[in-house]
Amino acid sequence: MNAENKLPVPGIGNRISFHLDGRSVLLDRRINAVRGDLADISLAGVLFAPHYAKAEPMQCSANAAFLRESGAHDAPAVSQLLSGEIFHLLDVTGDWAWGFCDNDAYVGYVERSALDAHPAPTTHRVVALNAPLFTQADIKSPVIAQLPAGALVGGEVEGDFIATAKGYLHTRHALSIANAELDWVTEAEKQIGQPYVWGGRGAGGIDCSGLVQLALGQAGVRVPRDSDMQRESIGEDIAANEQLQRGDLLFFPGHVGIMIDAENMLHANAYWMSTVVEPLADVVTRLKVDHEEPVLARRRILL
Repeated sequence: MNAENKLPVPGIGNRISFHLDGRSVLLDRRINAVRGDLADISLAGVLFAPHYAKAEPMQCSANAAFLRESGAHDAPAVSQLLSGEIFHLLDVTGDWAWGFCDNDAYVGYVERSALDAHPAPTTHRVVALNAPLFTQADIKSPVIAQLPAGALVGGEVEGDFIATAKGYLHTRHALSIANAELDWVTEAEKQIGQPYVWGGRGAGGIDCSGLVQLALGQAGVRVPRDSDMQRESIGEDIAANEQLQRGDLLFFPGHVGIMIDAENMLHANAYWMSTVVEPLADVVTRLKVDHEEPVLARRRILL
C-alpha cells in the first residue's frame, strides 16, 4: 500500500508530549480526551484543564466491549472495542475506565473488567464474520468463544490452527496482520445480515460508519469512526456527471453507504434494522421525505 493510501484519522497523533502555551481552544470531544476535571496530557498545549493524565495502554481482553458516553451500563454506546484492540486509559472511576481507542482516537468509557493492563503482541486479524475459538486444535473440540471480524489475536501457527493464549483459532478464519491485500468491499459484504446496532463495529451488530471503518480496516486502512468525520477526511469527490462504481461511498445526513455496483448500496441502517443491499434509488426516495437533498457527498477511495 502506498503512503498516499494511508487515510487520515482525526485525533490520532503524538499522545505523550507535554507542553503548555497559548490559549484554550474548542476541540471535538469525540476524539480529544477532555472533561471538566481531566484531560489527556497531549492536549496540554492547546487547552487548560485542572489536571492532565498520561494515557496507559490497555488491551481489550473481552470478545468485545461497548464504549459509552458515561460510566454506566445504561449510557448510550458510542463505539465498540474488539478483542485485542488497544484502549488508552486515562482514569478509572469505580468499574469504568475513561480514555480513548488506539484505532481511531474515539473517547469514552469502557468497563474496566474488559481491559488487560499487559497488552500482548498480536499477529493475526479475524476475517470471518464470527470465528469460533476452540479449546484444542481440533474442530470437534468445544467452542469457548466467538471472535468477531476485526478482532486481533496473537499466537503461533500450528498446522491448521493459530494457538492463542485463550484457545485455538482456525487459520481459515484469520490472516496475518501483515497481510492487508483484501478487497475491502468484499469484507463489508461479509456483514450482510448483521443486526443494526448503534455504536456497533461487528460484535453482535454494526452501524453504518462502523461498517465502513471495519471493512477498510480489514484492508489495512484506518479511517475515522463517525460518518461526518469520514465524509470530511477520506476519498475524493466524484463529479456529478460521473457514474458510481463498486466501492464508492455515499454520505447522507447522519449516514453512509457503500456502493457494490452502479445502482445498489450496502449499508447498516435503522430502517431495516439490519445490514442490507438495496437499490440506491429506494434509499434516496425514502430519505426525501425528510431531506430535500438526501445525498450530501459522493466519495471515491483509491487504494
